[in-house]
Amino acid sequence: MTETKNGVARVADPVRKLILQRRIRIIVAITITYNVIEAIIALAAGTVASSSALIGFGLDSIVEVLSAAAIAWQFAAPDPEKREKVALRVVAYSFFGLAAYVIVDAGLSLFGLREPEHSPVGIALAAVSLAIMPVLSWLERRTGRELGSASAVADSKQTLVCSYLSAALLGGLLLNSLLGWAWADSIAALVIAGFALKEGLEAWKGDTCAVPISALTGERTLDADTCC
Repeated sequence: MTETKNGVARVADPVRKLILQRRIRIIVAITITYNVIEAIIALAAGTVASSSALIGFGLDSIVEVLSAAAIAWQFAAPDPEKREKVALRVVAYSFFGLAAYVIVDAGLSLFGLREPEHSPVGIALAAVSLAIMPVLSWLERRTGRELGSASAVADSKQTLVCSYLSAALLGGLLLNSLLGWAWADSIAALVIAGFALKEGLEAWKGDTCAVPISALTGERTLDADTCC
């Protein structure tokens, strides 16, 4: 059974609600574990290959861990909504820092100060992430929508962004390896930076704007008198 509050469907059955909350925690735990492994591999492989895209991807994985950990922290509280703004602010700053680092690092490659090398490990990692991340995103979004949790839905969209970044990374690494287009690695890195800026701004707006986070994630429509 569900009930509607402020245009958002919420679970009325307390037993079902507990099941969904437990499922969210499990999904988040899997996401955190995978992203930690992904970050370690990407950063190590990126350092060896001097790949801006791989290093940026590894840093993005760390931000994903922060985001998932924030959701876990939020749902561990009796009143999760009270912790949402703090979590969003941390995520926003993390994304801005990631974007700044990746832009500078990609610039060094574009201006010929470093040249990325072939990275079979990076290609394999990007392919695996491209297969796993959409599944985790779909599971969290489906559960979050049934639960009526805007933050869980927002986190699921962030996980989906990781799959887009995996595709960009895979394309850049393959073009560099197969065709010798070293600049493709830097372009992929800048795509990652662009996504990071977008996600950072959305997290920031979710914190400081008067628009509810549920509106930002598409779970409800804005009232006529709601503004930023």
